[in-house]
Amino acid sequence: MEIKGISHTTEKEVLRPGVLWFLRNLNDPDFNPVQEMIHLPIYRHLRRFILSVIVFGSIVLLMLWLPIRIIKYLLPHFLPYNVMLYSDAPVSELSLELLLLQVVLPALLEQGHTRQWLKGLVRAWTVTAGYLLDLHSYLLGDQEENENNANQQPNNQPVRNNNAIPVVGEGLHAAHQAILQQGGPVGFQPYRRPLKFPLRIFLLIVFMCITLLLASLICLTLPVFAGRWLMSFWTGTAKIHELYTAACGLYVCWLTIRAITVLVAWMPQGRQVIFQKVKEWSLMIMKTLIVAVLLAGVVPLLLGLLFELVIVAPLRVPLDQTPLFYPWQDWALGVLHAKIIAAITLMGPQWWLKTVIEQVYANGIRNIDLHFIIRKLAAPVISVLLLSLCVPYIIASGVVPLLGVTPEMLNLVQRRIYPFLLMVVVLMGILSFQVRQFKRLYEHIKNDKYLVGQRLVNYERKTGKQGTSPPPPQSSPE
Repeated sequence: MEIKGISHTTEKEVLRPGVLWFLRNLNDPDFNPVQEMIHLPIYRHLRRFILSVIVFGSIVLLMLWLPIRIIKYLLPHFLPYNVMLYSDAPVSELSLELLLLQVVLPALLEQGHTRQWLKGLVRAWTVTAGYLLDLHSYLLGDQEENENNANQQPNNQPVRNNNAIPVVGEGLHAAHQAILQQGGPVGFQPYRRPLKFPLRIFLLIVFMCITLLLASLICLTLPVFAGRWLMSFWTGTAKIHELYTAACGLYVCWLTIRAITVLVAWMPQGRQVIFQKVKEWSLMIMKTLIVAVLLAGVVPLLLGLLFELVIVAPLRVPLDQTPLFYPWQDWALGVLHAKIIAAITLMGPQWWLKTVIEQVYANGIRNIDLHFIIRKLAAPVISVLLLSLCVPYIIASGVVPLLGVTPEMLNLVQRRIYPFLLMVVVLMGILSFQVRQFKRLYEHIKNDKYLVGQRLVNYERKTGKQGTSPPPPQSSPE
């Protein structure tokens, strides 16, 4: 849905207003699906459902089934993708899919230059298709008409404002009908219809299907090829989950395209400017790598390992078996947990962690402050996670054996001390919260029962002039 919304937004920014009149803008604040679900008749919902099944079914056949058949024919040894999972790690598939969909793709799509690349590709394809099929006016509109409309817009603005009649006093039914009828084409622009217009539209749809097929072939093969080649340097002939290779290859392709575009933009500025820029970017990349190792490597690994010890291992592994830990899966789960914790922190009340995260986000990558990040963010978080991991282990392996307990009891303590301490911390937090609430309730009851009145007295500093000092306030009789 996120990719669909971004693609619809990009297409609506490039194409002529009115071309995609049949697509609803998911980012439109006036879009109210609950309101439409209540007021529209059932046959319209059935018609939309059948149309959605046909459209999405055709897209699946065109961008998944047919490319896979072509890949099997052209590259017999490329497929199938390796999705073999460990038999005793049922959460690995979920963690990998969430990591790809919630971390990798949003990180790429939220970049400003990535959106500009997508917008440029869509515009180049539209211009090419428009001139080949003589549909430039239909797809992009006439440049002369756009300039005339831009010049006439300030003159016609008061007229449009005067013609807009607000719906006042027409009842609730009129308001509901206005909400339902506001989804039509907005900002429609006229266009020139060439000869054999339906045939040209059919050829445009065929050209679009061929383009989607080629794009799907590239996306299904190129990132995986690059990821497998890079992963082979570390793992050799061992098979890795294809979500890892696809994510790695996708980042490598993005970095390659970004480096090429930056070099092309720097070429006209001269060799000295290029060397200076390369020096600045090298320093920035080194700082970013250090921060990435700490915040995207160490912190998620510790967080995933803590989650494994507290939640997963006690629920999955019996006491008579030894738990096995997989760092890759723990790191993937830790990345998701770190993202969730950061989002909750930014939505929560103001405290030191929220202030530091907001400051780091405001500085960005170009103005990254390595000393501030390490001292204010990385060091405290890593210290808390290390204490959460080490203190229970020291208690279970260093203090409990000194008490002379049996091996069975020692094993039980070592396996259950992490969830036990978590329950203790949660109970202490709940008790402290309840104590604060009871104190507030006690103060409120005491003030309601015994407080007679409150009086606001303005405080002013004493100045050199005695005549300007206010008279002392008189005490109110109780």
